[in-house]
Amino acid sequence: MSSVFVYCEIEDGQVAEVSQELLTKGRALANELNCKLEAIAVGHQLGSVAGQVIPYGVDTLYLADDARLYPYQTLPHTSVVVNLFQEQKPQIALMGASSIGRDLGPRVSSALHSGLTADCTSLIIGEHYDKKQDKKYDNLLYQIRPAFGGNIIATIINPDCRPQMATVREGVMKKEILDPKYKGKVVDLDVAKYVSDTDFVVEIIERHMEKSKVNIKGAPIIVSGGYGVGSKENFKLLYDLAEVLGGEVGASRAAVDAGYADHERQIGQTGVTVRPKLYIACGISGQIQHTAGMEEAAQIIAINTDPEAPINAIADYVITGDVADVIPKMIKYYKKNTK
Repeated sequence: MSSVFVYCEIEDGQVAEVSQELLTKGRALANELNCKLEAIAVGHQLGSVAGQVIPYGVDTLYLADDARLYPYQTLPHTSVVVNLFQEQKPQIALMGASSIGRDLGPRVSSALHSGLTADCTSLIIGEHYDKKQDKKYDNLLYQIRPAFGGNIIATIINPDCRPQMATVREGVMKKEILDPKYKGKVVDLDVAKYVSDTDFVVEIIERHMEKSKVNIKGAPIIVSGGYGVGSKENFKLLYDLAEVLGGEVGASRAAVDAGYADHERQIGQTGVTVRPKLYIACGISGQIQHTAGMEEAAQIIAINTDPEAPINAIADYVITGDVADVIPKMIKYYKKNTK
């Protein structure tokens, strides 16, 4: 068991962003464990995948290329991954916490009796001492994720079963190419060895895919509101400011739960993770559940009536005041100074 393994999601020949983020993290984990980083892509017409994946520091890329394997189907993809993992015996296996990863991950872990931690927000290597067995474990994967509705942070370990499996949300990890000229090996799998005819009992007749209309993750400027904004009507001020600045509107979980904003705009541990150039937090107290999703913003402006709000501790600029008073002034002076 000497490798970190990443399952790469493929759509129209492109590797998903969450998979690229996991390859970056997987390389860092592999370096710490002094082992190989390996990856698998399952689908059809995968000729361009190696060029997208290997620069992240992948030592071995396994390709399962077959017309029957695209688009994604649960049974054949599970068979390919399970059989490959049984052969290669990775010590860590990572997947995106996407609709595909949430479907595939539990089936693979169940087949391998390995256990699975879903929706992780952090992965680190550490040790563990079991008092009952008087046994010390080294180089375990700490699988860190929010629990109890995001009210606590849980650290989960898997001392004895392998692989240590986790799914990770998109945007939580940074993606960074290691070396555009990195030398990795590509292994073409004989798909017939890994699947059976019974894996293809389901036939996909038609697919309908609708992309999200809100691009919170890619927005360079985000104006985000919390429960302190006060009402859905007051949230319109945030849309006005975002329109002037050319940004997007985000929200804390409390604001979403109160009905001030749609769930797709939720930022934090139970929403999306963002890294904008400018993050304007309006009426947000700054609990850890929210700041974990935006603390890596380049610049943070906090607008809050509470001068002791936790958000102020990580903000670059703090404006103490009512959102309803401050935002119209910001819009007015921004328009005045940009003419």
